[in-house]
Amino acid sequence: MPRAIGHQRQHRLFFRDDHGSGLAGGGGGLARAIPAVVPAKLGHRLAGLDLVPDLGADIGSPTWFRGAATCAALCAATWMLAPSVDQPILGIAPAPLSGKAEQAQQAQAIAPLASGSRTGIHAAPTRLVQPLGDTPERPIIEHEAKLGSGTMLRSVLQRSGVGEADAGIAARLVADAMPLGSIQRNTLLEMTLGRRPDKSQPRPLERLAFRAAFDRRIEITRTGAALAIKSIPIAIDRTPLRVQGLIGSSLYRSARAAGAPAKAVEAFLRTVSSRVPVSRLGASCKFDLILGQARAATGEVQYGQLMYAGVTGCANGIKLAPWESGGKTEWFDAGGTGGKTGMMTMPVNGRFSSAFGMRTHPILGFNRMHKGIDIAAPYGSPVYAAVDGVVRVAGRSAGYGNLVRIDHGSGFGTGYAHLSKILVRPGQSVRKGQQIARSGNSGLSTGPHLHFETTRNGAAVNPRGVSFVSVRRLTGGALGAFQARLRSLMAVPVGHGAQPEDAE
Repeated sequence: MPRAIGHQRQHRLFFRDDHGSGLAGGGGGLARAIPAVVPAKLGHRLAGLDLVPDLGADIGSPTWFRGAATCAALCAATWMLAPSVDQPILGIAPAPLSGKAEQAQQAQAIAPLASGSRTGIHAAPTRLVQPLGDTPERPIIEHEAKLGSGTMLRSVLQRSGVGEADAGIAARLVADAMPLGSIQRNTLLEMTLGRRPDKSQPRPLERLAFRAAFDRRIEITRTGAALAIKSIPIAIDRTPLRVQGLIGSSLYRSARAAGAPAKAVEAFLRTVSSRVPVSRLGASCKFDLILGQARAATGEVQYGQLMYAGVTGCANGIKLAPWESGGKTEWFDAGGTGGKTGMMTMPVNGRFSSAFGMRTHPILGFNRMHKGIDIAAPYGSPVYAAVDGVVRVAGRSAGYGNLVRIDHGSGFGTGYAHLSKILVRPGQSVRKGQQIARSGNSGLSTGPHLHFETTRNGAAVNPRGVSFVSVRRLTGGALGAFQARLRSLMAVPVGHGAQPEDAE
């Protein structure tokens, strides 16, 4: 048993051959180092003694503590044999080079540029070398700078080395050709500065060129002593871009893979989802989108707004195009039907103070039908249109005080009473959430609040129970013009096509 244990420990430290003899280190090496005069019993014990065991194994065992003691003894012996801190080890340092030896060393060395690179063999000056009284300048300097904004053109030129007079003339020439504020941020200025008569004078501006707009380039050049401006038009192809393809597993990824810009695909998804859930569009459906595109002769491309959004090849097919109606741009389908707007917005921020129905009038003192609801709000609070519509009444109206009535179509209307100020006029189109007045205490009112009414075909209904939907429809000449516009869009071929007559 003891031999088996010893064999296992030795196996962790080194290999043994078939006869059990040690190949390297460990107890086997110690056994060979024991002289023959040592008794056999003591030699057998020393042979099994391992003074340098693995300290990562059998932690806490007697063998481990024996190895730790050996390590501590070796460290102590090293510290005792080392020289003291205050008595450094003396060495021999070579003497510094001088004279020809130093020159030869520098000629063979390679010093970094950051240190001056004063290495290598330098030729001594001859009688042909003459010292210069002044450093010559380059005849011209080509420089580039970026504009923070067009109004900073003059200051940017001056910071780039252009003289104050030339910078002022160049800025005035550009301002006469176009508004400086219309120049886009980070526009790159290419300038050439010429030779100056002496170093105390700024360099003259010889040439200035930059892309003033997508379809225009401006160049300022010097002719003699004067600066002249030249506006160079850039040819622009405004053919719309039409992209089609199968929806597949992902409408967004399919449209992007077909070449549609990311923003155009996002607008397409928003437009289509307002009419039909995108989840209902099958993989076999085909998307169809058209967007504005401007291609410059110099190669740049700018994409415009989405001009058409369609889905074909399935039951949920739809064709949508934008059209301006009543001062508002909306998307209509091929039949001239616009989107649905529903759910009234809160006309004023406040609390409900009186409900709809019969009540005792707080001023008149008898039972009377309350045709709306009262919303208590501080005097002058903003009053908003509950839904899109057209203002029919905007003025004084007996007990209502200052009153606004809005027609929302399909027989629905809203009223806003006891106002302190009216901000709209009869016949004006308003949008949902647009401020139309300020709350007040005009008419038969006991305090600042808004009286809010809703009507259907002229009859008052409870506003808190109304959630009507309004749909805008094109009729007459507007419908004919919209459908003609839609037909021109359908004539645009995929990829590159002819420009529709009224496309922007």
